[in-house]
Amino acid sequence: MTNALTAAAAGFGTGLSLIVAIGAQNAFVLRQGIRRESLLAVVGICALSDAALIALGVAGVGAVVVAWPSALTVVALVGGVFLLAYGCLAARRVFRPSALRVQAGSAGSRRRAVLTCLAITWLNPHVYLDTVFLLGSVAADRGPLRWTFGLGAALASLCWFAALGFGARALSRFLARPSAWRVLDGLVAATMIALGATLIAGA
Repeated sequence: MTNALTAAAAGFGTGLSLIVAIGAQNAFVLRQGIRRESLLAVVGICALSDAALIALGVAGVGAVVVAWPSALTVVALVGGVFLLAYGCLAARRVFRPSALRVQAGSAGSRRRAVLTCLAITWLNPHVYLDTVFLLGSVAADRGPLRWTFGLGAALASLCWFAALGFGARALSRFLARPSAWRVLDGLVAATMIALGATLIAGA
C-alpha cells in the first residue's frame, strides 16, 4: 500500500511539474476561465486528453520493457537526459520570466472553444514528448506500479486544469505577473533536474 501511494505521489508530482509552465494550453484554459466560456468542456478535454496520452505512454513503454528488459536502461538514460534538458530550460525561464497575458475577444461558440482546445492539445508536438514518451519512460521505471504512477499523473492533470480554469478569476492577477511564473518554473526546474539525475544514476 505504501509503495502504491509513493508511486501515485511521484506520478502526481511529475505530471504537475510538466504542465505548470507557460504554454498555449494553459493560456487558453485561463482565458476561458476568466471569461467563463465553455469552461467545463475545456477542462474536461484537457484532462481526458492527458489521461489518454499518459495511458498510451505507460502501456507502450511498459510493453517494450516486458519484451526487452534491457530497454529499461535505454529508456532511463534517454528519459533522464530529456528531463535534465527540460529542467535546464525551466531554470532558464526563472531568469527570463514572461507574463501570461490573456486578451479579451469575442465570446465565440462552444463548438469553437472545443475545436480550439482540441487543436491546442493534440497538435502540439511537445504533448507527445511529455506525456507519451517522458511520463511513459518514467512510469516504466516503476515496474508493476507503472499504472499507479500514471494514475497519479492523470490526477495531477485534472487537478491543475480544474484549479486553473475554475480559479481563474481569483488567480488572473497573480498569474499575470512574471514573478509568479518564476517561482513555478523554479519548482519545475528543481523537480525535473532531480528526477533526471536519479534516472541516469539508476540506469
